[in-house]
Amino acid sequence: MPKQQNVLSLVAMGVLLAAGYLSQSAPAQAFGIHSNAQCESPAVLRAISHRFSIADRNVLKRGLAIQEYLDIHQNRYVPAGHSSMIDRRFCHGKVAMNDGHTRVIWYMIEAGQGFAGVGGNVEYCISGLDPWRINGAYCRSVR
Repeated sequence: MPKQQNVLSLVAMGVLLAAGYLSQSAPAQAFGIHSNAQCESPAVLRAISHRFSIADRNVLKRGLAIQEYLDIHQNRYVPAGHSSMIDRRFCHGKVAMNDGHTRVIWYMIEAGQGFAGVGGNVEYCISGLDPWRINGAYCRSVR
């Protein structure tokens, strides 16, 4: 790794430490979701719930929260090298919301796409709660 990238990585880690996001003995998973995470992984589901609460508070402003995940399963897996350089796991299920409705959720777990390329990332879409169709019509980009 070039010297400049090492310095940038150390600076980024220092910022996270100072902000209290990491302890000094934090494993790589602390940067995000483990790269080999499965659809029903508690870390993945926590990340979705947390990000949804932020989205509802700042964008939707409907007072919604995810209460429970139901029927979670993987609907396909695309290994690196097949159509891209990134492993992608596509997942599907339902979420019980605090408004009494059960909605369909689609999400994708990407390996190596976490903070600074460490760990994984998750992108999600809950049917009916993507008013600007950020994920395309009917959550297409994460199906």
